[in-house]
This record gives sequence, C-alpha cells and structure tokens, in this order.
Amino acid sequence: MATTSTTGSTLLQPLSNAVQLPIDQVNFVVCQLFALLAAIWFRTYLHSSKTSSFIRHVVATLLGLYLALFCFGWYALHFLVQSGISYCIMIIIGVENMHNYCFVFALGYLTVCQVTRVYIFDYGQYSADFSGPMMIITQKITSLACEIHDGMFRKDEELTSSQRDLAVRRMPSLLEYLSYNCNFMGILAGPLCSYKDYITFIEGRSYHMTQSGENGKEETQYERTEPSPNTAVIQKLLVCGLSLLFHLTICTTLPVEYNIDEHFQATASWPTKIIYLYISLLAARPKYYFAWTLADAINNAAGFGFRGYDKNGAARWDLISNLRIQQIEMSTSFKMFLDNWNIQTALWLKRVCYERTSFSPTIQTFILSAIWHGVYPGYYLTFLTGVLMTLAARANFLKER
Repeated sequence: MATTSTTGSTLLQPLSNAVQLPIDQVNFVVCQLFALLAAIWFRTYLHSSKTSSFIRHVVATLLGLYLALFCFGWYALHFLVQSGISYCIMIIIGVENMHNYCFVFALGYLTVCQVTRVYIFDYGQYSADFSGPMMIITQKITSLACEIHDGMFRKDEELTSSQRDLAVRRMPSLLEYLSYNCNFMGILAGPLCSYKDYITFIEGRSYHMTQSGENGKEETQYERTEPSPNTAVIQKLLVCGLSLLFHLTICTTLPVEYNIDEHFQATASWPTKIIYLYISLLAARPKYYFAWTLADAINNAAGFGFRGYDKNGAARWDLISNLRIQQIEMSTSFKMFLDNWNIQTALWLKRVCYERTSFSPTIQTFILSAIWHGVYPGYYLTFLTGVLMTLAARANFLKER
C-alpha cells in the first residue's frame, strides 16, 4: 500500500492505495490531467477572440495557484513569495541592475528551499515536491529580468539577434508577471517559455505575421489561419501513454535503487554492474518523457506552442518542447544528449549565463546548472565532469578542423 506522506491534498489517497503509487505522484498526474482538460476549455471558451487578456490572465493564474495548492499545500506560498519579492526588486532597483539582483535572490531563495527540503526534512527521498515548480519559476524570473534589462536599458546594437527578439520593452504589470510565473499550463512541470511568447499567446497575436512593405521600411500585419493543435496533442498523449507504460513495467523489474543494493554491490561483477546501471537508467528516463511531453501537450491544448509551418506546410507545435526522444536515445556524444534533453533549460543557461559572462563561460554555465538542479552531491559531480567532457570535445573538434 502506498503510504508516503504529502504536503498537498490527501483527497486522492484511496486512488493512491489502489494503484500502489505515492500520493504526491498521484496528485501530480491527476492535476496535470485536470490541467489538460482546463487547457481545452481555456482555448474553447476563453479564446482571445472571445474574451479580454485581463480575464485570460486572471483565470490562468487562479487555476495555476489552485493546482499548486492541491499538490503542495501551503508550501505553494513559496511561489508567490519568490515571485512577489522578485517583482519588488525589479520595480525598486531599476532596469540597469535588476537582472543581477533578481538572479541572486531567485537562485538564492531556491537554494535555501532545496537545502531545507533535502537536509532537514527528507534527504534521500526524491519525490514530487514544491522545489520542482520553483526551479521553473526561478528560470522565468531570471529570464524576464534579463529580457527587461536588454529591452529597456541596453542599446539594440549591443544585443545579439536572439536577445533583440526576446527583449521586453515595457515593465509587466503584477498580474502579467504572476500569470507568466504561475499559470496553470506550466506551474507544475513547465516548460520554460519566453515572456514575449507567453504574452503574445495570451493576447491572441500568435498567428499574426509582420510583412515588410515595398520600400523595406513599412510593415503591415496580417493574420494567418489559426491551426488546430489537436493532432499534435493526440500524438504527444500517445507518447505519454507509451512512456508511462514502459516506465511502470520495466522500472518495477529493473529499479534504479538496486544499483546501490549491498548484496548486488558485493556479489556482482564490474561488467554486470555497468550493464545493469545502463539498462536501469534507460528504463528510468521514460518518466521524464511522460512528464515533459504531457506538459507540452497541455500548453498546446490551450493554443500555446505554435512555432510556424515547416517546409511542407505542416503546423509546428514545438515552440516550447523540452526534449527530442529519438535524438536522445540515438545520441552519439554527451553534447548531442544535452542538446536534446531539457531543451528549454539549456536555452535558459545559454541566455542568462553563457552569453553574459566573459570569463570561462562554459565552466560558469555548468556550475549554475549544478546549483539550479539542487544540493545533492551527485549533481556537482555530474556537471563538473560535464565541463571536462565538453571542453575535451571542443578541443578535439578544433584539432580535427
């Protein structure tokens, strides 16, 4: 019987007992399925053509906070505290330095919460907890602060093309800020999206195109036909189903925890340990495929995530997709794996760290990644090893050229 405690609602405890899964995991999955239905309703009845941006912001925020409260109880207040104090910093400090202050505060607040959870409450028991959503909110706070700094302080010629595209030219209202950080589509599992993309979606401008006039200076806007996300959502839900099935069947047979079993460590040969480690980790990945693909499907169901059309005229719904499963499983290098795993986090690291530091950007980026992920020693070992592998691969590439 699943008897693990939770900081959130215990309403689904009977279901947790029936499926033999921890209550916090059941709460997460049920809330995400509820968010999927809410996304369909949001797109159908609160479409930007039928209601105002204000109503869409309010509903998205309230639904998000309700889901957070259901999953994490009063620990969800951390989301509001972190967002609220960061917003005050943005207003008080000003656009010149607020990105630095927001970065230090948001990452520091996240780290304090992670230290408290891991070393004071339940070290070693990794489960769905409030620090997971805080990791996404931290990304959003720091990303937006940098984008406002770029748009309201720096000169256009100082910006890269991507920084220029993402630059925010006015200070968001408190409602817009909370909606971006805590909307129901991304409050539990993300993924990270840019503030401009989110506001464009809420205001119904996702399908507007800008076309230059004959003189190359005049610009006119026209609206494209809004494509349906239904096919993309169904495909991603099928991936979710297969990933969940694979995880529940294979992981039960090959649990990752068995790698540190005392009897296994004492009796198994080194080749056996290595093979089992590889296979058990292979079986563990589909739970991430499930969570991230479901999060992507939720956003798509609401109408968010449209990137444009490919060369064949098919609609692309991968604007905020977080992984490419085929490329991950077929990766032939550490870099290829990282490029296709947790894509939005990689973009965040690039935008807030790698592009903004002049001293050892690779090392600083990996250190930031380790701090953001948490305080387990394994994170630091993994990412510091990643620094060496990345630098070695880069040196080899330059040598071959």
